[in-house]
Amino acid sequence: MPRNREQNEQMRSQRTEQILAASLRLFAKRGLSATKISDIAAETGMSQGLIYHYYSSKEEIYTEIIKDAFRRLNEAVTILKNMNLPPEEKIKKAFDGLLINLEKSDDSARYHYLVAQASVSDAIPEEAKKTIKENRDYPYQVIEEIIREGQELGTIKKYDAKEMAVIFWTTIKGLAFHKAVLENRFKAPSADILMEMFI
Repeated sequence: MPRNREQNEQMRSQRTEQILAASLRLFAKRGLSATKISDIAAETGMSQGLIYHYYSSKEEIYTEIIKDAFRRLNEAVTILKNMNLPPEEKIKKAFDGLLINLEKSDDSARYHYLVAQASVSDAIPEEAKKTIKENRDYPYQVIEEIIREGQELGTIKKYDAKEMAVIFWTTIKGLAFHKAVLENRFKAPSADILMEMFI
């Protein structure tokens, strides 16, 4: 019995997710230049022809992963920004959520690692560079805005808010690098330790 349109869409979605997840693992470990379509095919258990049915090149896959990373991150910080919570609670919630994700999800660390790696590389697709340029400042701006609000209320330390936002994100990125090195041996620090820098 032939598949209907809904079944075809579901299969397409499952396969593209599988390709992107496998590619994320490979790109984070090997980088773009050292990863081949044949490696992605082997990692997914699909044929190279099937990979090409969904993506025209490894560069297209790489760019889609970068776009997906920013889509996820920017959605999360927008939700955080719009929460009806005091600023210090938003910072705590952000640390808690990010640390849980780093500890429980290998892909969470890989996304942070890959975006950081891509942000300093000239050897990535132009569309990926454009995505990074258009999206990289937003998470910093949201955290800076939350910090400023907390400073006005007297609940967050009165250092330069922009610098504090940089400390926030570089701490998360540093922990993502640490997770990438330690893998299953990684244990996230307590959010309370990190909150001491802010509250």
